[in-house]
Amino acid sequence: MSSIGVAVVGTGFGQKVHLPGFKAHPRTQVVAVYHRDRDKAQAIAQTHNIPHASSALEEIVALPEVQAVSISTPPFLHYEMAKTVLQAGKHLLLEKPTTLSATGARELYHIARANNLVVTLDFEYRFVPAWQRLAELLAEDYVGEKRLIKIDWLVPSRADASRPWNWYSRKDMGGGALGALASHTFDYMNWLFGAVQKLCAQLSTSIPQRLDPLTGEMKLVDADDTCMLMLELADGTPCQINISSAVYANRTHSVEVYGDRGTLVLVSQNQKDYVHGFHLWAAAAGQPPVELEIPMRLGFDKTYTDGRIAPFIRVVNQWVQGIDSGESLIPSIREGVYSQLLMDLSHASHQQRSWVDVPDLDKYLTRG
Repeated sequence: MSSIGVAVVGTGFGQKVHLPGFKAHPRTQVVAVYHRDRDKAQAIAQTHNIPHASSALEEIVALPEVQAVSISTPPFLHYEMAKTVLQAGKHLLLEKPTTLSATGARELYHIARANNLVVTLDFEYRFVPAWQRLAELLAEDYVGEKRLIKIDWLVPSRADASRPWNWYSRKDMGGGALGALASHTFDYMNWLFGAVQKLCAQLSTSIPQRLDPLTGEMKLVDADDTCMLMLELADGTPCQINISSAVYANRTHSVEVYGDRGTLVLVSQNQKDYVHGFHLWAAAAGQPPVELEIPMRLGFDKTYTDGRIAPFIRVVNQWVQGIDSGESLIPSIREGVYSQLLMDLSHASHQQRSWVDVPDLDKYLTRG
């Protein structure tokens, strides 16, 4: 089958993960790269043997060789860039968080549908073998009737107070742990456990000021670095989620599921790679836990030093299959809207200091 010409927009995460992922996939060919600095765009293109480079997204999407575009820029740029891509008739692979608001994400959903375009969100955890085995065991009813779900995601990425101020420090630009981490959590919660019917959130900022390297002055940080969330699923299961990017912890990411028949615990202690290092433990009711071997059938065809690349290639495969079939496959813009909606409601809950109801996604998508 013919290759799909892809333009890479965003060259931080884009160079680390998107470029090697697209190069490894047999159906995608990177034909253009965007950077806001044209000289840097051309340098990146030369380094990676990419034919076209530009500092104007409009030039990128006008290229006939470009059939699809990946966006991995900071969140505050997602909406306008994604809209430009979709209005130009190009398929889209978008990094999380989807946009700065659920209304913006919903608009992208409708633009994509109106133009019969395939949009995929890079929700990588759906494609990590240990996570896929957890999903299988849950589907097999290993834990029985769920009684409690507990999630901890604790990383030190912003724990150093000397780390400089940038867009990540600003709430209005999509900065913060909620957008960086909870966007994933809300998606895999929906994948593994189903819809949420209400939530309560408390967001906090442990380091309220950081040094702006451009001005040499201390600037206010108003983006959250710690999130405490309580959720109630549609089936009534209570969930507790603790997320922080400002702590030093031995156990960085864990999902614990407790039921009347057993317990499942997925856990990683890897501080440097949020994909590598997961182990899955299981315990029948009243029995000690045992570590489960992940079946080879779920394993990656190839692993990389950067653990994010292998699951990203699986995301690309979903995207390519969707383009071939003319229909967006999960995780699509629909899942992106839902994750963004839960983030918006988390901010609302924090401001109101109360529980908030979560609307049905289908009804939300048909509003307006």
